[in-house]
Amino acid sequence: MARVVVDVMLKPEILDPQGQAVQRALPRLGFDGIADVRQGKRFELEVEGPVDDTALARIHEMAGTFLANTVIEDFTVKVES
Repeated sequence: MARVVVDVMLKPEILDPQGQAVQRALPRLGFDGIADVRQGKRFELEVEGPVDDTALARIHEMAGTFLANTVIEDFTVKVES
């Protein structure tokens, strides 16, 4: 089985209140020097069979229609070894 990772992040122009809350909390916890925080989602998919072009196309379709809201989010797909 192969593992495919789909990372979903808000587009840069979309405000990220959760990321901002984390960024504000870090100095209070002693973690200085962090200029920005963006929060996202990570999906790890265990794929049966080979991850060929057809499988990757289906995963891209799935990510674009189900895992990410493409109006406000971008996503990347990568195969882990």
